[in-house]
Amino acid sequence: MPVTLEQLLQSRDNRAKHQKDLLGKNPGRSLLCMTVQLPGPEKRNKYSLAIAKAGVDAIREAFSPEYEELRDLETGYEGYFLVSLPAPDAKRLACRIEDTHPLGRLMDIDVLFADAQAGEKWFFGLPHEKYFSPALSLSRSDIGLEPRKCLLCGNEVRYCMRAKTHTTEELLARIEEMVKV
Repeated sequence: MPVTLEQLLQSRDNRAKHQKDLLGKNPGRSLLCMTVQLPGPEKRNKYSLAIAKAGVDAIREAFSPEYEELRDLETGYEGYFLVSLPAPDAKRLACRIEDTHPLGRLMDIDVLFADAQAGEKWFFGLPHEKYFSPALSLSRSDIGLEPRKCLLCGNEVRYCMRAKTHTTEELLARIEEMVKV
């Protein structure tokens, strides 16, 4: 069932609030938030559910999370996992899943932490205002990795998204091909 932009924005706001709540209740833990990367207005279908299941299994195997919460929503699948690893270490493992799992390119595994971790100054030993707010997310570049690549052409994914280089149909066809393998 297609979802509206308003529904997606509300879902994103709800996810951010939930992330802050989980981090606030679990000091010293890193939070992994896994979503499925699916272009177009339909965010829940047999492909997104297969990708979500693969992502949950990969995270369980790599992290042995202390807590997990799974949400199967019309606006997309969400998985929340609390781990005791420092956020940079958790982000490295999450990126390894995204980069090496057969469906990893279709998963988005964000790693968030609370400002208590930032105060420990383990983040490259560099104080920065970005790292002093209630819930913060690490990017691939924060840990020295290259940006993600496009499914179809290998360019930086942000470039293709902004330029609308590929159609939704082309992307969905590639995703279907990847999931069926």
